[in-house]
Amino acid sequence: MKFTKMQGIGNDYIYVNCFEENVPDPAKAARILSDRHFGVGSDGLILIKPSQEADFEMEMYNLDGSLGAMCGNGIRCVAKYVYDYGLTDKTTITVSTGSGVKTLDLTIKDGKAVLIKVNMGKPILTPEEIPVALPRDPRSAAWPGLVPGKAVKVPITAGSMQTYFTAVSMGNPHAVIFMPEVESLELASIGPHFEHHPYFPDRVNTEFIRVIDRHTLQMRVWERGSGETLACGTGACASAVAAILNGLVDADAPVTVHLLGGDLEIFWDQADGAVYMTGPARVVFEGSVELADLMQE
Repeated sequence: MKFTKMQGIGNDYIYVNCFEENVPDPAKAARILSDRHFGVGSDGLILIKPSQEADFEMEMYNLDGSLGAMCGNGIRCVAKYVYDYGLTDKTTITVSTGSGVKTLDLTIKDGKAVLIKVNMGKPILTPEEIPVALPRDPRSAAWPGLVPGKAVKVPITAGSMQTYFTAVSMGNPHAVIFMPEVESLELASIGPHFEHHPYFPDRVNTEFIRVIDRHTLQMRVWERGSGETLACGTGACASAVAAILNGLVDADAPVTVHLLGGDLEIFWDQADGAVYMTGPARVVFEGSVELADLMQE
């Protein structure tokens, strides 16, 4: 099976062109191929497939084999792949995902897509739809600082950490936590307590955010099914939305999010309600693997 390793600011996936290849058990293949010692090494597996409702379909699996709904960095790499490898000559494309059809605008340089802007859609803020299983009515005054109908600044105890989170879905659930500093956090011990907290019936991606100024955030992320990653596009979008909801950044200008793997520009357009993410995508290398042999081990 031929594959292409790609990354969006360090969030790396194995991409398979399913116009030409077949992956019979993608969940198992994701677990095997994502292993950084015995496989190719990645945050997961993304299949690029034909679609009846869009130009292409993106089917993604986390490194533990669980099916993912949406990945902002991953979908930018899908856009680069289909343009650079000649599956399309369009500079505006649509991609079907587990969280709906997304529209992407490609910036081309020397015949290659170098920068991709993604319409990530409107954020979901209703707790039941994220989903967040709050033990009380979300309008209850028992939640300090809670915005009626939204999970904003909700107190939570996860492991030994007592803090507040703001919940946002960008097609997948996120808990955003604002802190004075994030560099010293031991996410390997903290992250699982949030991911598997009873508040989050579908598990959750957790962003730990330091506000640098009214236009800039620093972010570390614990992704459900993958652990700490260098970047998370939907997480950066959720963090910018959460920062606006908490009054920590300006709502009328783009927010730059510094992640371990690089920067993303996020803009929550108050006119149409959509969140726009702009960032790079890169090919790391191409290869082939005897997948059938690995699947039998």
